[in-house]
Amino acid sequence: MLDEIIHWPLRLQADPSRVVVRPFHIPIEAGLNGGPSRPRRITNAVLAFTDEEAHDQLELVLKDFEARHWQTRNLFNTRYDQIRDALELDEGGISDEKKQLIGAYFCHEYSYAAAALMNPSIVEHPDQSGLSRGARRIAMSLRAVGEGHISSVAFREGILGPGATFELAPEPPFATAPDNARELSDGAIEIHRHKDSTLSGSVIFPITASQSKGLEDMRLVEFEHDDGTIEWIGTYTAYNGSAIRSELFRTADFRSFVMQPLSGPAARNKGMALFPRKVGGEYMMIGRQDGENLFLIRSDRLDRWGEGDLLLTPKYPWEQVQIGNCGSPIELDEGWLLLTHGVGAMRKYSIGAVLLDKGDPAKVIGRTVDPLLSPADEDREGYVPNVVYTCGGLKHGDLLFMPYGVADSSVQFAFVPIPALLDAMR
Repeated sequence: MLDEIIHWPLRLQADPSRVVVRPFHIPIEAGLNGGPSRPRRITNAVLAFTDEEAHDQLELVLKDFEARHWQTRNLFNTRYDQIRDALELDEGGISDEKKQLIGAYFCHEYSYAAAALMNPSIVEHPDQSGLSRGARRIAMSLRAVGEGHISSVAFREGILGPGATFELAPEPPFATAPDNARELSDGAIEIHRHKDSTLSGSVIFPITASQSKGLEDMRLVEFEHDDGTIEWIGTYTAYNGSAIRSELFRTADFRSFVMQPLSGPAARNKGMALFPRKVGGEYMMIGRQDGENLFLIRSDRLDRWGEGDLLLTPKYPWEQVQIGNCGSPIELDEGWLLLTHGVGAMRKYSIGAVLLDKGDPAKVIGRTVDPLLSPADEDREGYVPNVVYTCGGLKHGDLLFMPYGVADSSVQFAFVPIPALLDAMR
């Protein structure tokens, strides 16, 4: 490991107190012996309450939950609207309190980061106003794991610099999920951050069937299109409990987001990472297509990726089991800096780096003989022991700022001097 690495004294842990209200899905199908479905039975029971009974029951719910969530009554009203449409209710004469109570029966509280917080990725924030010289505002995505080992995407904001300093913005007391998804073409969906929520208070849950069991390991990159426009694009793994596929997360402002599936042979794999611009007139990705080696994949469009060309195979002891990328390539004057992960004996995950030719990324200029970071004695224990892992770093002057997951449980931060890193390559 490099002696020059600066470890920043901050650690983010799993936090069961971070909760949001989510829909509680109950099948609409008919009940026992052809009777009313359970949602219909629950709704009929609430409608049969007197106004006083409904008021008392709603007050009990609000006493338990209103102080824990953002605009709780509005969330219940939104959920009521969904149940009304599903059951085709005639809502004439239904009081507002009964509507909210019906909505409450079809919601639940979900602790989205109770089990683990890990595998961060970092980009420059769209808003760089009001900062001192040498400082930059950042946006960071994290994989948050909650009940049922279901992964979602959480976000944090912070200020980097001047120099090797980092300040994380505080989390708001309430977390919010995006508004209802709007279906687009080809399986894509559009979602919106709550208008009153900060990015640090936002969490994105699985929405489509392909994502139902998790959104995993987003690799964010600030992408510059040919016309100079900027878009923040993330590649992530969608998991439905039996199959995986790669998908894209796209936003121009971190308020409105499009999530779309990728097509082509490469989309069946995980861990794809997009270059921050076209190279030689082509879109490029780094991916692992065989579970063992790294490949360079080219395409003439962002949403379809074919088979790639072999780029790197395991070489050193710390990466003999397999290698993979740790985020999108970072452009330097010297070439493309690609963070990698390697798996060695006893399934020990370490982080290394490779330098690729700027004009032709298929050419490897150098790679680290030894890892940059390996699980240290105090960092071995956790949800998955003996793992350090990142989904992307950020160039900050002559430093590489790298948030990284520890034991699939928590997140720490390091500054790596880029000259020393390049000198360590062979």
